[in-house]
Amino acid sequence: MEKRANNLTKGITNSILAALIIPLFLFSTQGIAQETDFEEGKQYILGGLTVTGLQSYNEQTVKSYTGLRVGQPIKVPGDEISAVIKKLWNLDLFSNVEMYYTNIEDDKIFLELSITERPTLNNVTVYGVKKRKVEDIIDDTDLKKGKKITESLIANTKNYLQNKYKKQGFLNAKVNIATAADTSGTNVQNMVINVNKGDKVKIKDINFVGNEKLSNKRLRKSLKNTKKKKFYRFWKKSKYIEADYEEDLDNLVDAYAERGYRDARILSDTFVKLDEKNIELTIKVEEGDRYYFGDIDFVGNTVYTDRMLSQYLGIKKGDTYNGVLLKERIADASKPDAEDLTNLYQNNGYLFSSINPVEVSAVNDTIDFEIRIIEGKETFLDHVTVSGNDKTNDHVIFREIRTRPGQKYSKANIVRTIRELGQLGYFDAEQIVPDIQNPNPNEGTVDVNYSLVESGSSQIQLQGGFGGGGFIGTLGLSFSNFSFRNIFNKEAYKPVPMGDGQTFALRLQASRTFRVYSLNFSEPWLGGKKPVRFNLSLSRTQQFGTSYGSNGRLDVDKSRGFAITGVTAGLAKRVQWPDDFFTISHSLSYQLYDFDNYNSGLFNFGNGSSNSLSYTFGISRSSQGPSRIFPTSGSNFELTAKFTPPYSLFSSKDFAQLKDDIDEVNTRLREIREPTTVEEQLEFSRLRADLESLEEERFKLLEYYKVKFKGDWYQAIIGKLTLRTNAEFGFLGAYNHDIGDVPFERFYVGGDGLGNFTLDGRDVVQLRGYENQSLTPYSVNAVTNRLEQEGGTIYNKFSLEMRYPLTLKPTASIYALTFLEAGNAFNNFNDYNPFELKRSAGVGLRIFMPAFGLLGIDFGYGFDSDARPGSVGPSGWQTHFIIGQQF
Repeated sequence: MEKRANNLTKGITNSILAALIIPLFLFSTQGIAQETDFEEGKQYILGGLTVTGLQSYNEQTVKSYTGLRVGQPIKVPGDEISAVIKKLWNLDLFSNVEMYYTNIEDDKIFLELSITERPTLNNVTVYGVKKRKVEDIIDDTDLKKGKKITESLIANTKNYLQNKYKKQGFLNAKVNIATAADTSGTNVQNMVINVNKGDKVKIKDINFVGNEKLSNKRLRKSLKNTKKKKFYRFWKKSKYIEADYEEDLDNLVDAYAERGYRDARILSDTFVKLDEKNIELTIKVEEGDRYYFGDIDFVGNTVYTDRMLSQYLGIKKGDTYNGVLLKERIADASKPDAEDLTNLYQNNGYLFSSINPVEVSAVNDTIDFEIRIIEGKETFLDHVTVSGNDKTNDHVIFREIRTRPGQKYSKANIVRTIRELGQLGYFDAEQIVPDIQNPNPNEGTVDVNYSLVESGSSQIQLQGGFGGGGFIGTLGLSFSNFSFRNIFNKEAYKPVPMGDGQTFALRLQASRTFRVYSLNFSEPWLGGKKPVRFNLSLSRTQQFGTSYGSNGRLDVDKSRGFAITGVTAGLAKRVQWPDDFFTISHSLSYQLYDFDNYNSGLFNFGNGSSNSLSYTFGISRSSQGPSRIFPTSGSNFELTAKFTPPYSLFSSKDFAQLKDDIDEVNTRLREIREPTTVEEQLEFSRLRADLESLEEERFKLLEYYKVKFKGDWYQAIIGKLTLRTNAEFGFLGAYNHDIGDVPFERFYVGGDGLGNFTLDGRDVVQLRGYENQSLTPYSVNAVTNRLEQEGGTIYNKFSLEMRYPLTLKPTASIYALTFLEAGNAFNNFNDYNPFELKRSAGVGLRIFMPAFGLLGIDFGYGFDSDARPGSVGPSGWQTHFIIGQQF
C-alpha cells in the first residue's frame, strides 16, 4: 500500500497552532486509485495511533501519556488533538511535535505522531574560571547530567553568568556556549562554556552638576557603595555595580533630605566608558530650598498623650527639616529594637497599629505635619510554638522564651527571645525566625512560631604538642546540651543523652612532667522553675620533679611533686533589677596545695601543704547578641570579688615576729649567696630548711582577696563589620601585710591567653604580640637568689578588635579580625602605673566548628620590650594559635 501521510500539525516549534488546518488528500490502496474525502471537523473513530522519531523513550509510554485510546470518538481537527500537542510540547522534551493522519477507512481515522527528541546533556566543561568555581556554576545553572538541552536553557545560562560577573564589577564579561554531539550515547551532547570576564571596571571619577548647597565631597560620601578609585581605599572598592549604584542614588537624595532639602532630586545620571577598565559617572541634581519643621500634631491617639508622643518623636518646631530622621523616628527598619513610635505601640500590645506622617501645609520654608495614628485593637498572643528542634527538648526552649500565650503582644519580647535562644548555643542564631501567624485584627489575637535550626552542641578537643619537657596530649569532651536524667536510659544515647540543656565536660591533659584532670557539671535551671544555675567542678593537678642529667636530657622524678586538689560549687541567679540582663553569682571553693620534696621558684617551701577556702561573689550583665559566636551588639561585663576568711585576725600567732624571722633568714641567705666552705654549706642548708618551715607556717591557711573586672562592648559599624571594645582589671590583695601576698592566684600577662597548664590558680591574660606570660614582672627569689617570675598582683588591659564574618553557617563560623591591644602587670600597687602599657597590633582569623569549638591564629606585633631580664627593643612579630579560647 502506498502511504500518503497528511500533516495535521506542521513544525510546531515556537507556538501551538490555535486550530489544526487539515487539507484534503487522496490516497490509494492496493494500487487501485480511490478517492477518499477528508471532511474537516467530522467526528471519527480512532482506528490506530503510531509514534515515530523516538530515540530514548518507549512508544507505549508516549501513547499512554497522550490519553488517546483506539476506538474512541475523535473530532478531526478538534480540541483533543490540540490538547495532545500542547501537553507534549509543554514537557520541554521535544524540539518538534507533529500529528499526521495516514489513512481513513469509512468512519475510522489512523493517526501518526511524529516526534523529534531534544538532545540530553552529558558533560559540561567551563573555561575561564577557577576550577573550584566550576562546580558552583554547574549547580547554580542546574546543568545536571541528563537534563534536556533547550534554547531557553542555553540563553538562561548565558544571561545568568554574564549578570553574575557584571554584579562583581566585570562589566565587559562575555559568555559563549556551544554544544556538540557525543557518540558515547544516544542523542546526547556535551556543552562547553567559555567565560571571558575581562578586567574589573573601576570608577575613575564621580562628577556632580548643579550642587551648590552640598559639596562634591559630601555627596561622594553619601554614595556608600559607589566610590571613585583611590590607592588607599581598602574597605570599599571602586568597582561599578549597578544595583549598588541605584541604591546609592537614593542615598544621595537622603543626604539632601537630612539637611532640609526635601525637594532635592536627581535630574539625570550618565555613564561614560573611558576605556576597558575605567568609567566616569556624572550626576546632575536639583537641590531646591531648605525647609524647617513647623507644627507637628498627633491625630487618632488614645493610648499615649500628645506630650508623650512628642517627647518620643524627638523633633521640635523650628528644627531643620530631616525627612530621613522623621522616617526613622516613626519606624526604623534598620533596627528591630529601635526606640521609635511604631515600636512604642507594638511593645505595648498594638500589633495592628499604623502610624503615618502627612504634610498638611507648606508655607514659605515651614512644613506642618500631622502624625495620623490608627491604634487598632489591643493584641494578645494566642499560641506560641517552636519548630525545628530535633534534639533539644521543648521545655529547654520554652523556659527561655519571653512570649507566653495570653500575654500582650510585644515586639521587644520577641527580639529578646531571639537573643536568648541564640545565646544557648544549640541553634544557628542567624536562622532563628519568628513567624507571625494567623493575625486576627477583629479578635485581637496572633500566633507566634519560632523556627529553629539545630547546630552541634558537643565538642571534642584532641590535640598534641611539645612543651614542658616533652609531648603534651589533651583529650577533652564537652556536652553543652546534656541530659543527666537520661544517663541510665540506653535508648537516649545518640551518642550521649542530650536535650536538657545541661553541661557536662571531662578533660585530661598529660605529659612526662604533669597531669591535669577535671570534671565539670552545670544545670542552668536548678529545680526547673527559675533561672538558677548550679555548677560543680572537680579538679586534680600534678607536677612532677625534674632535673637535667649530665647528658642534657630531662629526667623526671615522680617521687617528688606538687599537687592541687580542688572542688568548687556555685549558684548563679538571673535577677530583674536593675534589669533582667543581670546575674548574681555565689561560689564556694576549696583547694589543697600539697608539696612533696618539690622546690620551685613559685614557692619558698618544698614540703608541706597549704589550704585555701574561698567564697566568690560576682555581678555580671550580658546583653551581647544575637549570636553567641559572633555578637554584633550589646555588651558583657563581669565584676567578681574572691575572699578567704581573715584567719590572722582571729589567730594568736605573732605574724609580725614571723615576718621578721623570715626577713632575717632571707638576709642571711643573701649574705652567704654561694657557700664555699663546709660550715657555710651546712648553715645554708639549715637556713633553707628554716625558711621552708617559716613559709609553710605563714601560708598554711591562705588568706587574700582578689577583685577582677572585665567588660566587652560590641557595635556594628557597617553591616556585619563589628567593633569589640575590651577593658580588664585585676588586683590581688592581703588582709595582713605582715603575712603579705600569697604566692598563688597571681596574674600572668602576655601571649595567647591559654591557661592550658596552671598549677597555682593563676589568671593567664591574653596580650598578643608578646611571648606567653612574658609581661609578668620578675623579682629576686630569696632561696635561689635569682630573678624569677612570681606573678603580678595587679594588671590592666585594653583592646580594640574589628571583626568581619566570612561565613556564619551552622557547620562553621569564620571571621577575620584586626586588633590593637595594650596592657601590663605589676608586682604591687606601689609599682602600678595605669599608663605604663605594653602595646601591640595585628590581625587574626577565627573558625568555630560545633564539634571542635573555637580555633584560630593571630599575628601580633609588640611595639615594646617585655619584662624578661635583658629584654630590649620591641617584641616584634609573634604568632599565636588559639584553641578553645572564649569568643
